[in-house]
Amino acid sequence: MKNIIKTEKAPQAIGPYSQAIEAYGFIFVSGQIALDPKTGQVVGGDARDQTKRVMENGKAVIEAAGSDLTRVVKTTIYLRNIGDFAAVNEVYGSYFSADPPARATVEVSRLPKDVLVEIDFIAVK
Repeated sequence: MKNIIKTEKAPQAIGPYSQAIEAYGFIFVSGQIALDPKTGQVVGGDARDQTKRVMENGKAVIEAAGSDLTRVVKTTIYLRNIGDFAAVNEVYGSYFSADPPARATVEVSRLPKDVLVEIDFIAVK
């Protein structure tokens, strides 16, 4: 059994996917990029600003599913430039100050809408 999660507090899907799926007590959040939920436009000129928007978007989807960031168990961070790791890590860490989730971080050649960072999340209900 799966439940589709959708909220107006995060950007709408820009392709054939759901913002998140709840299944078997887990919430699988699609990769979030630095899109303003109201305008659908990319925000933030640098990796730090974009990461803040990405985290707020992910948080909104997770909360719409009835959970919160303290229940995130795994994330994957995709960076266009691994040189942005420290800036992204600083912002990301401010959202997970205690007991952070497991995580992978990878550098990729390109991301949707040419953003600098994308993050997907897995949380428990």
